[in-house]
Amino acid sequence: MMTTVAFAEVPTPVGPFVLAVTEVGLVASGWGAPPPLSDRLGLAEVHDSDRTAFAVAELNAYFAGDLKTFETPVDWRLMSGSRLRVLQALHQVPYGTAVTYGELAARSGSNVPARGIGSIMGSNPIPIIVPCHRVIAGNGLGGFSGGEGVETKRWLLTHEGYLQPTLLDL
Repeated sequence: MMTTVAFAEVPTPVGPFVLAVTEVGLVASGWGAPPPLSDRLGLAEVHDSDRTAFAVAELNAYFAGDLKTFETPVDWRLMSGSRLRVLQALHQVPYGTAVTYGELAARSGSNVPARGIGSIMGSNPIPIIVPCHRVIAGNGLGGFSGGEGVETKRWLLTHEGYLQPTLLDL
């Protein structure tokens, strides 16, 4: 059976966000152009708005403030080993909370040091749904490679109520 991927682009307050959905679930997401999955994994692209509709609706509900837990199935095929364990542990971090890089390392049971957790966050193929914005440094927000960088992370954490709005947000 050949696996296919369908794409959808969702306008969000933090920029256009692309979703890539296989028959199994959401395989990739992020800001910018659709990921080159057809070359990387041999996935044929199909135009199937029915397949992407649930993930699109959930993302829209999240940005409207009406969704706190994503139920969109995740296709974990782009991850393996320690990276998979770390991202699956991250997927369980609840809305409105945050963990440090070290706390996520401990939760994952992966023996990946905190610095390595940062590298895994930077290569997360499914941001927002697998919420790498909820991982912070022990002494501040830490980095973020999605959207407009740390400002996007700040916006997402404020949207979820973890951070208080600043005067600039009002």
